[in-house]
Formats: sequence, structure tokens, C-alpha cells
Amino acid sequence: MDLTPLIESHQKIIQSYRSGHFKISGELYSGSVLVAPHYATEWTREGALTLKDFQPLIEVADSIDIVLLGTGTRIEFLNPILKQALRESGLHVEPMDTGAACRTYNVLMSEARRVVAALMPLPSS
Repeated sequence: MDLTPLIESHQKIIQSYRSGHFKISGELYSGSVLVAPHYATEWTREGALTLKDFQPLIEVADSIDIVLLGTGTRIEFLNPILKQALRESGLHVEPMDTGAACRTYNVLMSEARRVVAALMPLPSS
């Protein structure tokens, strides 16, 4: 199904992902990235995820229904303590592999859902 007609020109769509990179609405991003319908930005994080890594999203949690967490080539579940802290901060985070997160983001965004994708890149081959 072609989603392009359903997407307004100013909205951010994930066009492709590959080892270490994402193409979002014609722009190439290296490394981890945060994508929402009206913005895309590099996501600075190091090592295991912490509450601090999600701070940019916590600050706008009231405008987000769901955060799709792309964890690379396979799903990596959140530490239960971190998951609870995120919920208490107003974020509902769903981990999945990065490919699934990209595809799910595009579908939810085209449905005008308040979605953000927090994506870790696939490892370089």
C-alpha cells in the first residue's frame, strides 16, 4: 500500500534505514534518531538506556501517545525500573526491532496519531 498520498508534505516519514543510517523525508541521519510527525533530530545517547536519554520526550510527554523504541536488529526490552519511571513521567514506550518501529511509525503517523519513534540504528556490516 502506498502511504505517500496520505502524508502531508511537512510531515516526517521514514523512507529507509540501513546500517548506521536513516533517511527521513529526504534527509540522511547517522546514528540514533528521534522522529515525530513534525521533526526529526539526532538522539544523543550512550550505552544502556537511562531516564536521561528520554528527557527530550519527557518534556513534551503530554503531546505524545506512544513512543516506538527501535532497538536494532532484535527487540531489547526495557529494564522494568526504567519502564516504570517512563510511565510515571507520562511516556508509554513500546520496544521493537528498528525495522518494525520504522514501519509502525509510518502507519501511525499517516493515521494522525501522536507518535514518536526513538530509533537505534542497525549495526554496520
